This record gives sequence, structure tokens and C-alpha cells, in this order.
Amino acid sequence: MDNVALIELTERKLELKIVQTRQGRYRVIEDVVNPYDLTKDLLKDCLFSPKSRADILKILGIYRYTVENFNVSKIVAFASNVVVKARNYRGLLDEIYTHTGINFNITGDDEVVKDIYNAVNAKVDMPKGVCVYIMGYSTYIIRYNRRSAFDTFVVPYGYINLTQKYSKIEDMINFFKKELKGCSFVVNFEEEGIVGAGVPFLDVSKVAKKLLRYPIDIDNNYDLSAEGVKKVLEFAKDLDIEKVKKIKGLSFEGSDSVQGGLAIISAIFNFFGARNVVVTDADKAEGKILENLVGTPTEKYSDLVLNSLDNYYEFRKEGLFANYNVYTMAVLLFKQLKVVHKLSRNLIKPLKIASFMYDCGKFIDFKNYEKHGFYAIMNANIAGASQKDILLAGFICQCQNLDNFNLPEILKYKEILDDEDVDAVRKLGVLVKLSVCLNFSRKGTIQDVICDILGDSIIMKTVVNGDPQLEIMQSMKLTDDFKKTFKKNLQII
Repeated sequence: MDNVALIELTERKLELKIVQTRQGRYRVIEDVVNPYDLTKDLLKDCLFSPKSRADILKILGIYRYTVENFNVSKIVAFASNVVVKARNYRGLLDEIYTHTGINFNITGDDEVVKDIYNAVNAKVDMPKGVCVYIMGYSTYIIRYNRRSAFDTFVVPYGYINLTQKYSKIEDMINFFKKELKGCSFVVNFEEEGIVGAGVPFLDVSKVAKKLLRYPIDIDNNYDLSAEGVKKVLEFAKDLDIEKVKKIKGLSFEGSDSVQGGLAIISAIFNFFGARNVVVTDADKAEGKILENLVGTPTEKYSDLVLNSLDNYYEFRKEGLFANYNVYTMAVLLFKQLKVVHKLSRNLIKPLKIASFMYDCGKFIDFKNYEKHGFYAIMNANIAGASQKDILLAGFICQCQNLDNFNLPEILKYKEILDDEDVDAVRKLGVLVKLSVCLNFSRKGTIQDVICDILGDSIIMKTVVNGDPQLEIMQSMKLTDDFKKTFKKNLQII
């Protein structure tokens, strides 16, 4: 197991991430952000002031000490290409290296495209489409498919310099629309979609959720609708900047991000005629992590959900690791019992998440771990699944114990879940628990099952490698729950 440090220098922040790595998997174990504003230096004299240089050196000296405490094996330091606007940027980077030994590389347009493309492909299950990545001084529009990013259009305006140019959102929108005229992309919404990345998309989404009373507080894979953007626009266009800063949950760039970023997002919706944009929390720093740990993730992340679950458990698994076997058994039972449960195939993804993460609540407390599994899943940052899929997975995990079925709690999400979903969480919760019992010894003793449906009974024949008595004994304890849920008697042999 190794620790890797990523240090990012932009016009608005100096950030340190410590990433723990193992077998191509990773997790962030420390994240320190020091915000500041270099834009005044860049606008006034195109020079980094002595104070800015001293502040940066002081922060990096602290970061260097932190890096040594974490015993990192590698430091990856990169700077936004905005810093080259300062005539003395090379002197600053040399001074940094002299004092700290940290060697910064400038991130050019091609590298930004590669990093954000890799990050988006690891977080959003959209095989091909257009990614819009909004930065402080540039907006990247990237057309991609699973194999490559094959076309890029760069607008030399982001949420910072757009707000410096205009004070009114309407003027920003009209100006950015003109800038987009050079973009030749046409989106076929039947085959592809639009992904939004960068701080403005996250901040505007947070405001939209509050205005629309959206009940899930997850950033990745939020569907930002045209209606949501319109509501935020009406809310923010005449709002005082100081009031914008007070909105809870926004980034430290909040005021510029909501106003300048909102103008760009509005122009993007108008230009593409989009009804919604899938917002992701993927960023170029994550692209750097992937590049330095696993290389190009195209093939590795062909199944984003399974990869995300594997990554979650890589740093938590101990002893006999049965999660994959439970996941495989749950999918098998779902397919073999489809004439009994009569559920949509669209529920396969939440079933996969719930079955793989059936025991995630144990990391909080073993007692009634199924109940704790709900908020563990909701906060596990699972990639490749919609927010509805993640919500369903949380409730399915809870309903391994049917005593945890709480209809009033589920109805809090009535704008997202329908009647079939309510029925599904109970049925799939029982299937997950049965899959757990069929793998109770954690040795893969039961390798397959064959289900015969005979009137009001189901005979489940096991294909084994060893003695399955423990698994069968535990599974038969679920017969009452099974009958209550599926109206069938269960016999396992």
C-alpha cells in the first residue's frame, strides 16, 4: 500500500490531497484546501506580488511537512495554465522548487481534456456524449465516446473572467452564446447526452435542489433540468453577491460560480437545446489520480458500478471476502425468480449495489447493520449509478431485515420513487438476505442454484462444492419472510 500526494495550484486555491493506493484502487485520506485570489495580481500587473509569492511558499512548506508525515512515495504537482499569465510565473515555480523540492508542471489544454475525460468516464455511465467542463478562465466542450475524446472546443471564458467582464447575468449569457457559435457539435439526444463538470455545475445544482425541494444530497449523477436552471436564474439574477455567499453548501468560489457559472450553464442549455445535463463531481485532479495509478481507465472501468464497489471494499475487506459471491447469487436469483417477483430489469443495478454492499453497515455498528447500510450506501460515492439507483439500493440493504421497512421514510422520496419501487425494496431485500445466507460460510460452497416453481412452492436445488448444511440451515430461517413477500413456500435442497 502506497500514499501519493497531489498538489494543485490554481488562481483561486492551493490544494493538497493524500491518496492511499493499493492494487490500482485508491481512496482520499486527507484533503486540505487553502483558498486565495491571484486574479487581482494577474489583472493589475500580470505579476505575482511579493505577498502572494510569500503566501504560496508558506502554504507549500506546510504541505511538504504534511506529505512527510504521511510517508508518501510520490508527489504529483500541477498548476493551472492561468498562472502563465503572470510574467514572473517561471521565477515563482523555480523558487518553489528551491525551497520545497516540489516541481510543478503547467497543465495545458490537451492535458486538461485528457484528465477530465478520464475522470468523467470513471464516474458517469454515459458511453458517448458531450462533456462541458467550466473552469475559472476557460470552458472546455469535449465530445467523447468510451474509446477516446475525439473533438474539443475551448471558450476562453470561465466563471471568473466572465464576471469580471460583465456585471449582469443577462449580458453574460448573451456574450457566451456568441462565443459558442464557433462550436460545431450537434447532440443526438437519442444516443448521447451532456455531462456537466466543474465547480459551477455543482454549485448551481445545489441551489436547484433547494429550490425544487429535491430530497437527495448527492453531487454526482444529479440530473440538472432546464426547469431547475430557470428557477436558479430567476432566484439569482437580482440577488446581491453577499447574499449568494451565505447560501449553505456552496464552494468558496460561490458568488462568481453561481453568477458567472450560471450564465455559462444557461447558454449551454440554450445552445444544445438540452432538457437536462448529468452533473458529475469528477474533476481534473481525479484524472491525475487515475493516470498515476491505473493509466487509461477505458477498459478497467467498463462496469463502473462494480469497479466502484470493488474500490470501496479494497480498503475495508478483512478475512473471507464474500461480497462478490453474494452479488453474483443475488443477480442469479433475480433472473431465475422473475416470474415470481415480476419486477423490472431496471432494478438490476440497485440490486447489484445492495447485494455487494450488504454488510457495509457493519463498518458503523454490527447491531442491526442492515439499517446502518442505508446511509453507508448513500454516502459511499458510488460511480456509474443514478441517484435513484443509489437510493433504492440503500432501502434494499435496509430491508434485508423486514422490520426495517418504513413506509413513511420511503414516502419522503415520493417524487423520485413510485409504487413499483416501494414493492421492490421489500422483495429485493429478501433476495439479498437469502443470497447472504446461501454464502454464510464465506467459502463459496454453494456455486449455483436451480429454481423449480411448482404452484405455491419453490424448490431451490443447490449445486455445491463441499457440505452446504450451514448455508441451507441459515437460508431456511427466511422461509417466513419469503412467503410473506412472494406468497410462495420455499424449500432448499
